[in-house]
Amino acid sequence: MSSLTELQELIQEKYGTEMAALDPHDSMREKGFDSLALVEFVFAIEDHFSISIPDSDPDVDTLAQLAALVDRIKASQASRAS
Repeated sequence: MSSLTELQELIQEKYGTEMAALDPHDSMREKGFDSLALVEFVFAIEDHFSISIPDSDPDVDTLAQLAALVDRIKASQASRAS
């Protein structure tokens, strides 16, 4: 299951942005998220999902890309736990 909905809820909770205004394929930077806000959001994601997003991963610019990255990390952790 994709983490996209949880990411949208997390943005709404943290920044007050309505989920209806969050197209998963829109650039987060173009929606007003500066570099600092994106870094803070990554920390919130790591806390929320109990994951660690490696610094070596390329910058993501959309919620869809971020959800795919979170899903890959979660799947990797689940396969190691098995």
